[in-house]
Amino acid sequence: MSGIERFTVSLPGDLLAQFDGQIKEQGYPTRSKAVADLIRASLVDQQWQEGEEVAAAIILVYDHHHSGLGPRLTGVQHDYHHLIISSQHIHLDHDNCLEIIAVRGQPGTIRELYGRLRGTKGVKYGSLAAAATGQGLG
Repeated sequence: MSGIERFTVSLPGDLLAQFDGQIKEQGYPTRSKAVADLIRASLVDQQWQEGEEVAAAIILVYDHHHSGLGPRLTGVQHDYHHLIISSQHIHLDHDNCLEIIAVRGQPGTIRELYGRLRGTKGVKYGSLAAAATGQGLG
């Protein structure tokens, strides 16, 4: 880890006021922390675009009573076992389950896995939370 570097940024006053309001709502302690997070988010986007190894969370909500859905989802996950780090199954209520699947690998393969899981008949909702492995983020 390198030391802290200071730099100056010039912005229109109204843009800075909007930014300050936003980071206050989000609970940032300083502008510096907010700007650093924006830079890291940009670097993560670049990693996903360039096909570097990345991490993500796949989130699914489904009705576990749907005929054969559990085994189909498990089968897809087994097809991509080399990507899956961990999964957590949560019972939301009598009918609905939430599954969170942590993955690591190439962006295209992660998107493929997500598409297959999200597209499985009986899945009510799915999302892909793109992240990074932490490499190159300073």
